[in-house]
Amino acid sequence: MSEKPTFEENLDHLEKIVTELEKGNVPLEEALSQFKQGVQLSQDLQAKLDGAEKTLAKMMTDEDQTVAFEAPSESKDDANGDKA
Repeated sequence: MSEKPTFEENLDHLEKIVTELEKGNVPLEEALSQFKQGVQLSQDLQAKLDGAEKTLAKMMTDEDQTVAFEAPSESKDDANGDKA
């Protein structure tokens, strides 16, 4: 039985697929196959991240600590803390 790839291995594989597709030198059928595989990898990776976030939130809640996971904001602060 083969081992399931790690999160990092799947991320690396997704990055390779994206790089190949961005080059534009992939035949149409292969590009479609790679795109489909990339979408599946992306969904799997997102599910892993969501699971990890829930696990961390539960662990922190069990320890009576406050956890606030937020999506990154659109605006970024510059080095002085001012909105860019």
